[in-house]
Amino acid sequence: MSKKKIAILGSTGSIGKDLVDIISKDKKNFEVVLLTTNQNTKTLLKQVKYLKAKNIIVTNKKEYLLIKNKIKKVNIFNNFNQLDKIFKSKVDYIMSAISGIDGLEPTFRSIKHTKKIAIANKESIICAWNILSKELKKNKTKFIPVDSEHFSIWSVLKNIHNKNIEQIFITASGGPFYKLPLSKFSQIKVKDAIKHPNWSMGKKISVDSATMMNKVFEVIEAKNIFNLSFNKLKILIHRDSYLHAIVKFDFGLSHLVVHDTSMKIPIFNTLYEDKKFNGKLKNINLKKLSYLNLEQPNLKKFPLINILKKIPNKFSLYETLIVSVNDTLVDLFLDKKIQFKSISKIFFSTINDKDFLKYKSIIPNNINEIIKLKNIVQKKIKSRYI
Repeated sequence: MSKKKIAILGSTGSIGKDLVDIISKDKKNFEVVLLTTNQNTKTLLKQVKYLKAKNIIVTNKKEYLLIKNKIKKVNIFNNFNQLDKIFKSKVDYIMSAISGIDGLEPTFRSIKHTKKIAIANKESIICAWNILSKELKKNKTKFIPVDSEHFSIWSVLKNIHNKNIEQIFITASGGPFYKLPLSKFSQIKVKDAIKHPNWSMGKKISVDSATMMNKVFEVIEAKNIFNLSFNKLKILIHRDSYLHAIVKFDFGLSHLVVHDTSMKIPIFNTLYEDKKFNGKLKNINLKKLSYLNLEQPNLKKFPLINILKKIPNKFSLYETLIVSVNDTLVDLFLDKKIQFKSISKIFFSTINDKDFLKYKSIIPNNINEIIKLKNIVQKKIKSRYI
């Protein structure tokens, strides 16, 4: 049997590392065509050596120049403009795990080079799904979502039409501040906001979990991926992160999807789909199933959830505006330029700016429009608070 050719965009991030770990247990069946990073070259070079990768991309110019002449028998590039050169023919699988809007262009460019793409980059699905879905169809590339919630939903929708979906509930842990009184939100420090109760994640996504903006993003993703209206999607708090989604159908059945708090489970299944999981699996946790304790989120503590009422059902650049404003504010919070409580306040004042409301009616036609708007938003907010 020939080896599966794969590529990992963002191999040094948490998703990329999990995938590398999975492949490492089955190296004989894979040929790694490409690994990429922004600046974590130390980890990348270890991965290259262990997986015998043929090509690497280091997008940080300084890091690229530092290692350019230090490695042999590996092609090294500084950007994604050479994908046509790297991929001689379609590979079997590409994982798109570059975080932020920076991952949008590489995701789009890689679709034509693979038979199957697993997308962990939220921004691609939120900001450019109308563009990506056309590219997927054009190139007959299979798509699988990687987020635990969306993979859970996707896994129960096989051979079922989306018209049969009556309601989908996406669960959230509530982050580190779900029990914290609102009166103490002004005292929240960066070190507190990046302590997720159940998952090990990067700083940015941990803050999104603390504000519950990550669930807003996941609702938008689900709306796009499964072609649903917002009124069919709800958020529920489940503190244990054991139940990932509930899908209620109009023929009387509801599916509850549970799995351990490990991203390796959805990642593994995007890679294999039909093979026994090669990691350790716990028994079904009957105690957690007996006491799911599902709750509605507190909108006074987590006001960013209210943005879902303002987003049009049709595709628009408004989603890019939302992502860009949030990303910039999280960066400012992590840099200690603004308080945690200020994130939601500044967020709503910015998206209600008359200069930005027009984007509700503008449909994105290409990736450049999205990147351009992101830069405009970033520049405008930073000019006020730096």
